Amino acid sequence: MNYLQDYIETHKDRFLQELFGLIRISSISSEKEHKEDMIKAAEYWKKSIREAGADKVEVISTKGNPVVYGEKIVDPSLPTVLVYGHYDVMPVDPLDLWESPPFKPEVRNGKIYARGADDDKGQAFMHAKAFELMVKTHTLPCNIKFMIEGEEEIGSPSLAAFCEEHKEMLKSDIILVSDTGMISMDCPSVTVGLRGLAYMQVELTGPDHDLHSGLFGGAVANPINVLTKMVASLTVEDGKINIPGFYDDVLVVSEKERRLMAQAPFSEEDYMKAIDVKALDGEAGYTTRERTGIRPSLDVNGIWGGYTGEGSKTVLPSKAYAKISMRLVPNQDHKKIAKLFEKHFQSIAPDTIRVKVTALHGGQAYVSPIDTPGYMAASKAIEATFGKIPVPARSGGSIPIISTFEQILGVKSILLGFGLESDACHSPNENYPLKNFYKGIETIPYFFNYFAELAK
Repeated sequence: MNYLQDYIETHKDRFLQELFGLIRISSISSEKEHKEDMIKAAEYWKKSIREAGADKVEVISTKGNPVVYGEKIVDPSLPTVLVYGHYDVMPVDPLDLWESPPFKPEVRNGKIYARGADDDKGQAFMHAKAFELMVKTHTLPCNIKFMIEGEEEIGSPSLAAFCEEHKEMLKSDIILVSDTGMISMDCPSVTVGLRGLAYMQVELTGPDHDLHSGLFGGAVANPINVLTKMVASLTVEDGKINIPGFYDDVLVVSEKERRLMAQAPFSEEDYMKAIDVKALDGEAGYTTRERTGIRPSLDVNGIWGGYTGEGSKTVLPSKAYAKISMRLVPNQDHKKIAKLFEKHFQSIAPDTIRVKVTALHGGQAYVSPIDTPGYMAASKAIEATFGKIPVPARSGGSIPIISTFEQILGVKSILLGFGLESDACHSPNENYPLKNFYKGIETIPYFFNYFAELAK
């Protein structure tokens, strides 16, 4: 299939500039001031899919941000692939840590640096360009549909209802997603598992207004002091999560599967070097890969309160806040975990403090078997372009809507990601290697060809 590389080589500069046009739109779904940017990003996707060759494209309103839907039906009797992606991105804070403006993409050392370069504008846009390639070269072997949403980074609150309402329109044989990564370019992999998520916010209130820390310090409970103690108690020395009932439904992975996971190459030294830490931490009795792939975790994602401006202000604050995420594994229900967390957090609060717990969003864990036409097509596609059979791998990340797709649409998802751990997703200086971007565009048509054969 030399025509793939020929087409990419001919158009690669245009592909990159079109991706840059999408990246320049600051579509941060968690910040209300970017509402217009969400519309701009959706319209940009509509234009991109239409120009790539779709017969039908529309931007469909939801209770939240719109969904872009597109399709090209080659033959109703042929298999149908539904491509899912998202055009929203994470906030950019802290801005001062970026080496270049987050929404002004630039290439340095063979990598695209910008917010959304990998997650998920760069990876999702590979599908638009692979689709264009197949249409323009008259090699699209089956039907294709696109569903590109704008709320993934806030838990896809509107997408389940969208799927329920548009079940017939979204009918497909497989959902293809590039919003994950692979072990490395030398050891390609296909993600077969995602952890679930329960994301909470806690608010502690002491006095009804800020107090002078000299006049009241030592006599009135400080919400920040109390919060730090409560948060610290949520985990214990062996890395276990200290919430009653938290582990009741955890699916224990067999020793056989753990041995298979251990066959994937992994260097703790390189892992630590990549993130500049001297030592690793986590649940006792499990390897680093197992801690992020098959075991749950709890992390404080943000904590604030009191005075944090320049200089000093001797204040005993009225309130303190924290955002806490719990990554979950198969069989753990995110709604049940959220309730267990709230009950426990309220129970450990002293009488000197009032506590409010809010569940912000969540989703179930997801596991995909490796004996399906979808997985086999992905494996063969990567083997064709990388020259190696990929390793099935479980990711520590979450895409809450993936399990919802299976519940509502009755279809499995294939997580064909090309990102790397070094891409700094959700962090300052997010990046995506040009090599991965073009390799993804080359690999996706192979997936379509193999899936069209295997799914007949």
